[in-house]
Formats: sequence, structure tokens, C-alpha cells
Amino acid sequence: MSEISASQKKWDGHYAEAELGAAASVLIENAHLLPPEGEGLEIACGMGANAAFMARAGLHVHAWDISQVAIEKLQTYAFNEKLSVIGQIRDTVQDPPAEHSFDVIVISHFLDRQLMPFLIKALKPGGLLFYQTFSKLRVDDSGPRNEAFRLGDNELLSLCSSLRVVAYREEQAIGDVSKGYRNLVKYVGQKKD
Repeated sequence: MSEISASQKKWDGHYAEAELGAAASVLIENAHLLPPEGEGLEIACGMGANAAFMARAGLHVHAWDISQVAIEKLQTYAFNEKLSVIGQIRDTVQDPPAEHSFDVIVISHFLDRQLMPFLIKALKPGGLLFYQTFSKLRVDDSGPRNEAFRLGDNELLSLCSSLRVVAYREEQAIGDVSKGYRNLVKYVGQKKD
């Protein structure tokens, strides 16, 4: 069995009983930054909560994931809700988006550092990247155990250094760790014209 097939099988099993859930907090909290129309993309969309959120905001959305189960469920949901979402089974690492093709790209809880330059190139001038994932400095056991899938201190700022920072949050273990967004890095960046 190839690596892609093993990964597909793993995520198909994960999404077999999954529900849509809520959009990422970085998207919800910064929804006022979304353009009123345009092309959106959710990478590693899973059940597509971010894709559905963007479609409700007026965007025509593409949602990509390696899981056939997740994409089929998302397509059914989008059809029933009359949302402009096109789901596609796609390994974005192997087949990244084309340059200058999206006004908005959203990623939550997925990290592949080698993909970042392709995502930045895929943004149209003035386009926005909404990114939320786990940090290496954690205050509890949430998120992936493998450190390779967690961001280092200010690492996302370095990975996205060619973008203009619009919003950034990385609280780490400062202050009252029972409050706020611990274990997470949240980022919104804009591609310069």
C-alpha cells in the first residue's frame, strides 16, 4: 500500500463518523476581513466547516482533502444547504494550487512547511491567508503528539514573511493559561499587490 493510500485510509476512517463542526476561530474572529465575493480555498478541509463558512460569506469555494469520505460528506452537505462549494479529493502537497488563483486560502490544523511557498504564490494580489494550527509550546495535551506537526516560536511569521501581517496571535504560556487560545497559533496575512 502506498503512503498516499495509507493516509487516505487513515483519514477516511477518521471522518466516517465525523460531523461538520465549527469553523476555525481565526476565520470566525476575522470574518469581517473576507471579501464580499471571490474565490476561496480550504486546504485539508476535512468535513469543510471553513469552506461552508466562506461560502455563506459569499465566496465561491474549493475544498480539498485526501479523504474521499470527507469530500463526499461535504458535497452532500453543500448541495443540501445550497452552498457554492466544490469538494475535491486532492493531496495538496503533491498537487499544490496554481499561482494567483485564490482570493482567500484557509488552513486549520494542518502543517506542511514545504507547501507554504506554493500557498503564498496561489494567492491573488491582495489575497488573504487565514491559518490556525498548533504550537510546540503547549499547556495541555491537545493537538498532535508529533512535534513536526507543531509550529515553533514565531515560526509562522517566518514562513509567511512575504505577506503583510494583518492579525497574529500566539499566546504560549503567558499569564492565566486557563484562558485564551493556548496551544494555538492564529494568523491572517495579506499578499502584497
